[in-house]
Amino acid sequence: VAREVRSYRDLPLNLYQIQTKFRDEIRPRFGVMRGREFTMKDGYSFDRDEAGAEESYRAMVEAYRRIFRRCGLQFGVVEADPGAIGGSFSHEFMVMADTGEEAIHVCGACEYAANAEKTPVRLALPAASGGKIEKVHTPGARTIGEVSAFLGVPVDRLTKTLLYLADGKPVAALVPGHRELNETKLKNALGAAELVMADPETVQRLSRAEVGFAGPVGLSGARVLADPSLQGRAGLVLGANETDYHYVGAQEGRDFRADAFADLTLAQEGDPCPRCGKPLAVRRGIEVGHVFKLGTKYSASLGASYLDEKGESQTIIMGCYGIGIGRTVAAAIEQNHDADGIIWPVPLAPYQVDVIPVNAADAPSREKAEALYRALEGEGVEAALDDRDERAGVKFKDADLIGFPYKLVVGPRGLKEGKAEVKSRRTGETQMLPLEGAAAALGERIRKDAGAPS
Repeated sequence: VAREVRSYRDLPLNLYQIQTKFRDEIRPRFGVMRGREFTMKDGYSFDRDEAGAEESYRAMVEAYRRIFRRCGLQFGVVEADPGAIGGSFSHEFMVMADTGEEAIHVCGACEYAANAEKTPVRLALPAASGGKIEKVHTPGARTIGEVSAFLGVPVDRLTKTLLYLADGKPVAALVPGHRELNETKLKNALGAAELVMADPETVQRLSRAEVGFAGPVGLSGARVLADPSLQGRAGLVLGANETDYHYVGAQEGRDFRADAFADLTLAQEGDPCPRCGKPLAVRRGIEVGHVFKLGTKYSASLGASYLDEKGESQTIIMGCYGIGIGRTVAAAIEQNHDADGIIWPVPLAPYQVDVIPVNAADAPSREKAEALYRALEGEGVEAALDDRDERAGVKFKDADLIGFPYKLVVGPRGLKEGKAEVKSRRTGETQMLPLEGAAAALGERIRKDAGAPS
């Protein structure tokens, strides 16, 4: 694009591809959800200014909504962290499924939705009395639960001190003892490209104590970041940077000072919604699409610019958009199955109708089934003809397992009445259709199910 685009007249520009990709996945898992080979739809937008980039972003989000609605999926659009790709903000398209690999925080009152990495947390801790700091012997008490039990204090009075290396530099992250640290928030707060937890040797070197006893009081050689809920808080229980010892009665701002405060807490069920304050619920989801507003991160570094109306050089504003095609199919199966097999949504079904002659050896049944198969193809319906020399029960069972949206059954009894039976895989409802016009009627139903024009 940097070589091709010269003028503002060349913009906006949208490019896309659907391509097989390969990823050196260390631990492939979740079937086709996270494999080394997968099919991906990628798109990129190039705009003159922020207003144009915002318009392109909104248009792509709406296009993705239509795609996933057309696929018959129950999904949500959630705020997400841009991660390594970068940019100012991003959204994920998440298909709701109990087997999903990501936690999503949703609000039933205002429809706020975000993944766990992104959801802001504003903790309101109960008031704690002050007093002077005191070092106490806590032999063998390393974990939050063990220290709480040993000292007889609630876990929200304890403070976790977690040591990391951010781009190789030591960092101590402080969060209340009853909550978990959100590493993505910590990485973003530091602006770090790489964040790794300190190994036991590094912990020993920085804190002069074994793992489990680090604390901010007297800690040197590490930048200290704390959750805002700890700012000025008194009555804290902290590691004393000495094996088998903790401080009680510590206060931020008096006994130690954080270098900076940032939301570092991982959201959990029941936390207040950042928009309306109502309790958040946690659901599981499968990511099938992701959109990013990249800004000038890549265009500036790669020299992608254009000349505006005044002949002045301006940097192109970019957006990035992706759909995991294989993941979308897998997510559809997770939402559409039962004990008998897959229940394909009509738009995604490899074949929409399975034409089944009850007895393939019966010439009239076989011939009429073949005629219906050809008629369905003439209606634009993707049909399969099960002409195997198998019992009808085997064919029915296989059709349910594979997940054909409809079965069209032709048998001697129905032929005598001039009818064929159509059965919906999703609802189990059956209907007898006149042989004449059966293909047209079923084609009309399938087009309606698929959301396509008649």
